[in-house]
Amino acid sequence: MAYFRKSPVSRSTWILARSLLFNTLFYVNLLIHMIVALPTLVLPYRVLRIFIRSYARTSLWLLRVICGTKVSWRGTQNIPRGSCIVACKHQSAWETFALYAVLDDPIYILKRELMWIPLFGWYTWKAGLIPIDRSAGMAALARMTARAQKALNGPYPRQLVIFPEGTRRTPGAAPSYKPGIVHLYARTRLPCVPAALNSGLFWPRRSLRRLPGTIVIEFLNPIAPGLDKDAFFTALQDAIERASARLIQESGVGHQGSGDQGSSIRD
Repeated sequence: MAYFRKSPVSRSTWILARSLLFNTLFYVNLLIHMIVALPTLVLPYRVLRIFIRSYARTSLWLLRVICGTKVSWRGTQNIPRGSCIVACKHQSAWETFALYAVLDDPIYILKRELMWIPLFGWYTWKAGLIPIDRSAGMAALARMTARAQKALNGPYPRQLVIFPEGTRRTPGAAPSYKPGIVHLYARTRLPCVPAALNSGLFWPRRSLRRLPGTIVIEFLNPIAPGLDKDAFFTALQDAIERASARLIQESGVGHQGSGDQGSSIRD
């Protein structure tokens, strides 16, 4: 046992074995939820929301039990009661489902191609998620904003989740924020909650490995509506990047990685 604890090869093999088990059960869990939830396609959306939240929470439970990857939610008191924008750092696939476990009624902005996937795409339409065609330029931005405004002006408060960089970024990578978030902030006139995280350390992009530790996501102080576009962009990027860097440092895991970011095992 002493050799097993000290051997990097044995530890890496054990992590890989647990990761493969988790990944298998993660997709089985998704498939089961999608099949059982089929009747919700003709029922009110609030029924489907129960299944989505169940999928998110059971996935987080599997991640903790199998891989030893826990979650710490910070700053949830900063999420307004009414509709708002949540601008979240994007380091892994983890945040694409995990926020359903804590936000009341999130609407994600996602790549249009994801909505073409059979079964999965049907649920994204039913949940009111907002597609964006990245190749369509300003026309896509205008359509996205119109759909977001319609969803956020509905009878119930919702949280519009957007990843300002548009794609996953390795922890510690230079930021690459896109103008879409500024456009949404200006048009919706809603508070924007920056969200920082360190998920890429434990759920690395382009890797099957899921590493033990604690994923921390922190909801920061909301940015009130009405700021000048440049001031908003600077305030948002500064808040998210500073907090994410702090969370990476707190973790004690070097972002070069989590040791497995360069793995040849791909998603």
